[in-house]
This record gives sequence, structure tokens and C-alpha cells, in this order.
Amino acid sequence: MGTWDSGPFDNDGAADWCGDLNEADPADRLGLVRQTLAAVADHDGYLDDRLGVRAVAAAAVIVSQRPGAEPLTSPYAPDFLLEGGSLVVPEDVAALAVRALDRVVGGDSEWRELWEDTGDPADALAAVGDLRIALAAAP
Repeated sequence: MGTWDSGPFDNDGAADWCGDLNEADPADRLGLVRQTLAAVADHDGYLDDRLGVRAVAAAAVIVSQRPGAEPLTSPYAPDFLLEGGSLVVPEDVAALAVRALDRVVGGDSEWRELWEDTGDPADALAAVGDLRIALAAAP
């Protein structure tokens, strides 16, 4: 996996997932976000990093759609959002994203393990923590 920074879209897996979301039929996009988050939130056992980075990207997409949120600026985010498009996200999906992020930073997660192996996981954990705070706040 190629990772170049600690942001939610700053790795190959997240960038690929964003491309899939962008290319999906607009009517299917929310389903893809929900499916990505549920695969992590409901995952038993060791969580593969590939699932973790996709869930973090999905959570960042949701946060970007919250009222008053900063627009996405990463060139690796979905193009339709960078171009001013939107995605209507019900609150149950935001709650699912919180569960998924908790799983990503939890003990049995390759995402967390890989960041800890770098010796400096603080920026990555802070980025996920910021997403979690934004998701848990009332809209």
C-alpha cells in the first residue's frame, strides 16, 4: 500500500475507493458508502488495512457533507464532490461511520498497527479523531 500522508485520502486504497465512488451511479453512491462502513463496523477478527483506509475515506466524505463543513480539497477525494456536487447522508450513516472509525483505531486493526510501526501515529490518529468528533456532533 502506498501512503504519502496522514489525511483520509492520502493513500492508494482511499484514492481507489474515491474513484469507485465517483464512477458509481449517483443513485448508488450512498449505498457504497454505507456498505464500506458496515464492512468495518461489523467486522469480526483482525481488520485488514484495506478495509480501514476505505472506511476512513468514507467517513471523511460524510463529514464533508455535514452542514457548515469545510469543502474537500484533496485531489484524491471524489471528483463529483470537488466539483461542487453533494451526497445526502442520513444520520444513521453518520452513526455507522463513528462505529467504523472506532473499529479502525481499535486494538485488532492493521491500520492502527501500521501507523504504530511508523513510530509516530499521532497525526493519523488525530485525523481520524477529528472525523469522529465531527460525525458525533449534532448536525
